[in-house]
Amino acid sequence: MTLKLHWFLPTTGDGRTIVEHFHASRAAGASAAREPSLDYLAQVARAAEANGFEGVLTPTGTWCEDAWLTTAALIRETRSLKFLVAFRPGTISPTLAAQMAGTFQRISQGRVLLNVVTGGDAVEQRRFGDWHDHDERYARTGEFLEIVRGVWSGKPFDFDGEHLKVEGATTRAAPDLVPPIYFGGSSAAALPVAARHADVYLTWGEPPAQVAEKLAKVRELAGEQGRKLRFGIRLHTLSRDTSAEAWAEAGKLLDAIDPERIVHTQKQLSGSESVGQQRMAALHGGKTDGGVRGLEVYPNLWAGIGLVRGGAGTALVGSHGEVADLIEEYHAHGIEEFVLSGYPHLEEAYWFGEGVRPELVRRGLVA
Repeated sequence: MTLKLHWFLPTTGDGRTIVEHFHASRAAGASAAREPSLDYLAQVARAAEANGFEGVLTPTGTWCEDAWLTTAALIRETRSLKFLVAFRPGTISPTLAAQMAGTFQRISQGRVLLNVVTGGDAVEQRRFGDWHDHDERYARTGEFLEIVRGVWSGKPFDFDGEHLKVEGATTRAAPDLVPPIYFGGSSAAALPVAARHADVYLTWGEPPAQVAEKLAKVRELAGEQGRKLRFGIRLHTLSRDTSAEAWAEAGKLLDAIDPERIVHTQKQLSGSESVGQQRMAALHGGKTDGGVRGLEVYPNLWAGIGLVRGGAGTALVGSHGEVADLIEEYHAHGIEEFVLSGYPHLEEAYWFGEGVRPELVRRGLVA
């Protein structure tokens, strides 16, 4: 099975240093050098398209621009690029979400993918008026996705659950091509929801053995439902012509981080209810005394991003061949889709597209 490669739209801003953001607060730390204007995001989207990426992930939260509006504005700026739109079930009606996705699918001619983000931080959720606890949020997500798929059936749909209730839910037209649902979560409450409702299960970039263990659990749960999922991973990337050049660039990113910002960020992230976030933090422990290579938690897997950024906190770092090697290793464990990013997103799309992608093509991993 060939791989699918996706890039990222930096709707919180971009720059040559790590643009710091996390769900516990709005964008923290130094302001992004490049504001997320529509013109700049269009440049990134076109760069992703030109370098062979199938789609771009657009995040959700109060620290970034709205994903639905931003991606809709970029439809006419691109030709074939798909938009992996992240949104939170606790902030929108399932019938409205089904309608919006169906409309997006028609006006873009089949270019929407949906990233359902349940939310792992109570502070962020309450900003949206969501007072459910962690496990309740995942239970509600399951009901939400059942309603969305019911609405897409094209017939009036009734549902009466513990958290959500609809009667005769329908829209003007069901999507001709049902948008695939991407879903992540590492907790005991999240995995059964993924197994029952997701098309693609997403994980953050832990070392391959840990990823394989998690995928095995989801695969088993999906099998019990008579379902088979695809698996994807969310990572940053920093590749250069030589390994030394790549690690030198990673060193620059680390040197630019204010130590006080690391302490502040880790303190805020420590309050996250997200099991995935806790696993990311455990990789680096907030320690920098080992220098740039001291944060290499597996060959060519660097945890330095997570010192000041919530969510995906690891990067593929090395020569183009080394990065391709690690991608191939993840693929051997069942990963078929890679959602990548880098600082700045415009330039790093070209570094990966012109350096790593040809390696993957040569190995028969990318068409």
